[in-house]
Amino acid sequence: MDIKPSEFKEKLNKAIKEAVGRFRKDDSFPNGAFSRERVFSLKVLTKAILAMGGGDIAQELENLSIEASKAAFSQQRKKLSWTLFEDIFETFNCLCSDRQTYKGYRVFAVDGTAVNIAANPSAPSYMPNGKRKGYNQLHANVVYDVLNKTYQHCQIQPQPQADEVGAMRFMLTWYDYPEKTLIVADRGYESYNIFAYFLENLHVDFLIRVKQNKSAMREIRKLPMKELDVDISFTLTTTQTKRDKESGYIYIQTAKDKGKGYSAKTRMRRWDFSSPYHMKLRIVRIQLSTGEYETLATSLPRSFTSGEIKALYHSRWGIETSFRELKYAIGLERIHGKSDEFAMQEIFASLIMANFCSRIAQAVVINKSVNNKFAYAINRKMAIVLCRKYFADRMTDENELVRKISSYVEAIRPDRQNDRNLRVKSFSGFTYRIPT
Repeated sequence: MDIKPSEFKEKLNKAIKEAVGRFRKDDSFPNGAFSRERVFSLKVLTKAILAMGGGDIAQELENLSIEASKAAFSQQRKKLSWTLFEDIFETFNCLCSDRQTYKGYRVFAVDGTAVNIAANPSAPSYMPNGKRKGYNQLHANVVYDVLNKTYQHCQIQPQPQADEVGAMRFMLTWYDYPEKTLIVADRGYESYNIFAYFLENLHVDFLIRVKQNKSAMREIRKLPMKELDVDISFTLTTTQTKRDKESGYIYIQTAKDKGKGYSAKTRMRRWDFSSPYHMKLRIVRIQLSTGEYETLATSLPRSFTSGEIKALYHSRWGIETSFRELKYAIGLERIHGKSDEFAMQEIFASLIMANFCSRIAQAVVINKSVNNKFAYAINRKMAIVLCRKYFADRMTDENELVRKISSYVEAIRPDRQNDRNLRVKSFSGFTYRIPT
């Protein structure tokens, strides 16, 4: 392997050190916090939260060889802000060079996932549920690198205020994308406003699945239901003048006068650009093996064939499998606390640990045998277990780490398909957790 696990560990420890230093200088840092000699220094506490799995707090502290009570852990943790872990997450990504691209593009998938936490009616994340008992949930909107299998950015929202399109807009304007980037997204991110944000950003292209039924965008609705690859152009306007109507402009209803009373049935849309606004999209309609069609809107140039666009959209599924690893292998499904603050700390801690484990696993080379029927890949669940032990200094030999990771492999069966078993999952109670 070109990069050794120790290099990733050094980079993560450097990110922790730099972020902790900035956090100490922050005006919001509590005066006198972590000034006394305690078991939980700021650095030890931060690394403990990063290294914890989904078990009971006492069990996790025992695994980390930290002699302290659960109460001491929680009291010290209250002095931390979730922004410390966000800083570590961003810094660690900057220190690492994720190399894989497709035709010079970094390929990112964007999606959101719900994170259940213990019921707490006073928290912003509380969701009333009619006559039944409500529940608490946060919504994590993430940008995931599908080729390098790492999380790049994240914005967390309380579930009652969840807004995936707004989160996409924020991540397009707030974060810097210095390299050529393709963002792939599913239906739900389809929006004239979002398309305009992409078209105004010279470094970022998009590939988004769009509606194709009666509720589809007007120009897409006119297209025949067959495989195609065409360019469409139209003009958007926020006014309804006689000239706009005669020109066939697409009208976007926006709240122009905040003092004016609008009907509750009036559907307002976001629009942050000039009016009229000319837009050009490439529309690719593909036929699935089931005979059904899917329609994709993109800004990719013609150097990308419709077959490549289909494969790139299919790669978006990587973010769905990453959520499964994040919740069940990393342990995000089992938050150690009832407050939104604790949950946000652990969301970013889980993203950091997922990236740390993935970067090491990606660098491990599997010895291929010509006699094998299948190609093989690293068993990522076991890789996470081993990398977490390595980060927590419970395994210090990096050669032993690589040997063990490479010994846990599983066959790749790309054509295997199973029906999705979608079930509503609730928060895992503190008293019903099994050892991990």
